[in-house]
Amino acid sequence: MPLRPDTARQIDTLVADAQSHGHVPSLAVGVVRDGRLTHLAAAGTRPQPDADLQYRIGSITKTMTAVLVMQERDAGRLALDDPLRRHLPEAAAAGPVTLRQLLGHAGGLQREPDGPWWERNEGVDLTTLLQGFSTAKIAYPPYRAFHYSNLAYGLLGGALEHITKTPWPQLLRERILDPLGLDRTTYAATEPYAPGYVLHPWHDTAREEPRTDTRAMAAAGQLWSTVADLARWAAFLADPDPAVLAPSTLDEMCAPVILTDLDSWRGAYGLGIELIRDGDRVYAGHGGSMPGYGAMLMVHRPSRTGVVGFANAYTFRSGGLRPLSRQILTQVLEAEPTPARPWRPADAAPPADVAALTGRWWWMGIALDIGSDAATGELVAVTSSGKVSRYAPAGPDRWRGVGGEENGEVLAVRRDDTGTPVALDIATFVFTRSPDQAP
Repeated sequence: MPLRPDTARQIDTLVADAQSHGHVPSLAVGVVRDGRLTHLAAAGTRPQPDADLQYRIGSITKTMTAVLVMQERDAGRLALDDPLRRHLPEAAAAGPVTLRQLLGHAGGLQREPDGPWWERNEGVDLTTLLQGFSTAKIAYPPYRAFHYSNLAYGLLGGALEHITKTPWPQLLRERILDPLGLDRTTYAATEPYAPGYVLHPWHDTAREEPRTDTRAMAAAGQLWSTVADLARWAAFLADPDPAVLAPSTLDEMCAPVILTDLDSWRGAYGLGIELIRDGDRVYAGHGGSMPGYGAMLMVHRPSRTGVVGFANAYTFRSGGLRPLSRQILTQVLEAEPTPARPWRPADAAPPADVAALTGRWWWMGIALDIGSDAATGELVAVTSSGKVSRYAPAGPDRWRGVGGEENGEVLAVRRDDTGTPVALDIATFVFTRSPDQAP
């Protein structure tokens, strides 16, 4: 649904102010709701931004590389705790560093590969990149601390090519871009695109930056995209197409691998996904930069709301896209919260054997209310403190936790001689029908 006019005007004003005070030639920010771009705020004239204008997305590319790795994991061709050297033997110097650690920037690898600054110079092939890789590139013992590494994603791209026997750009096109209709997301700039600039700090002249082919480092930050396409990718990260990636796998990617902020716990990194805490909300996504460009993607997954943004300047004098995107996303969620889905009564009562499990159960004076979800066939358990767990059928008198505090645990039904359920054994905690009955 479109934003209300007053919310749209406030966002337009924020973007216009950011472009003016930030001295950005062009700035474009899109708001995503329920799977589509619902508002575009654009400012600047060099060039005039629109939803189809390409910019470099920089490290947002890493989120797509991570999805490719997870696709391979789901297909059984790798395990996240495999060492990199198993799938890229030429990277034996990485020792025991795993794919999971590389995805989460917890592998201890240095930030950049050897040689000149890869983002601003023409890239090298994978063989040459690997020739410069040695134990000297391990900056920290793995998993001791978060240490962002572009090199890690160059190596992950190489591992993908080794496993699939397919070049990374082709794999990306076949597995992600084409299935999701991201036709304006490309390896190289495709007209119309915004030139990228560095602004002189004293007289505001704009120097155009080179548009490099990063080759073996492409999996870390090569891609170009538009507001319209990046909005589709944001919608995917909020609510994935199961034909591309299982929703449970994306949930796994959005679980923290390592904290990036040990002082206040406001940031973490998942499997290729950056996590930012804003009050009681967690935003998932990634930022990106390449010489002459800045980009941001941020989504609040529970409400399927997100913000994507581009600037064609490497310097942004008024704080940058990250705080601007976060401010806009929070403002949208505060001003226009997602309405609750309409409730509707069940068409029929649950089967008798399931109905016999519903109602109130007790453990040590603590109540547990069991209901039945007709749409999923699951049991829904709510504690007296409001915590909710869900259980799916897993065999005769067995249910497996599929959500909430008891996720993965077994609920076993105990019956008396007449076949009546008399107790529920949940991970050894035995609930009975009476608070006076000892478990």
